[in-house]
Amino acid sequence: MILAILIILVVLVFLVIGLYNRLVKLRNNRENAFADIDVQLKQRLDLIPQLVEAVKAYMKHESSVLTDITNARTNALKATTVNEKIAAEAQLTTALQGLQVAVEAYPDLKANQNFIQLQEEISDIENKLAAARRFFNSATKELNNAVETFPSNLLAGIFDFKRELMYDLGTDQRVKSEEAPKLNF
Repeated sequence: MILAILIILVVLVFLVIGLYNRLVKLRNNRENAFADIDVQLKQRLDLIPQLVEAVKAYMKHESSVLTDITNARTNALKATTVNEKIAAEAQLTTALQGLQVAVEAYPDLKANQNFIQLQEEISDIENKLAAARRFFNSATKELNNAVETFPSNLLAGIFDFKRELMYDLGTDQRVKSEEAPKLNF
């Protein structure tokens, strides 16, 4: 009888250890996924001053667009938490989209080799960011599932694991993404 109780306790201890270790791995996986996003954001932030300088000479009347980009970049550099970085990145994405619209009015700028190269680099980074965001959301979903499902939810509460936020477009970006593109011929 004592042996059976002892075996049950040992099994429970190993189950608790296994569940706890799984939660830690999932949390670390999510943090690693955001670190990948951080790397791409840093590359994009490093390219923005070069892009702004390339555009300045052509877009004297579009200074508000450049100011928006500079302010958004500053906010992104100041962000420290995951949620602050997500919000700052969304603001920066919106500002960069404003630049893309403004650039359409400057055919000479669109033909400038330096601008073309910067635009290609930013486009590449945007694609990498999209992939990194998908991976982050996948890692977050896996962590959230573990935090909310039985029996790991019992340990999650005890060890302060909590549901984490997904990487979200934000309200403004969601509205824009749901609008049909406007084509001008």
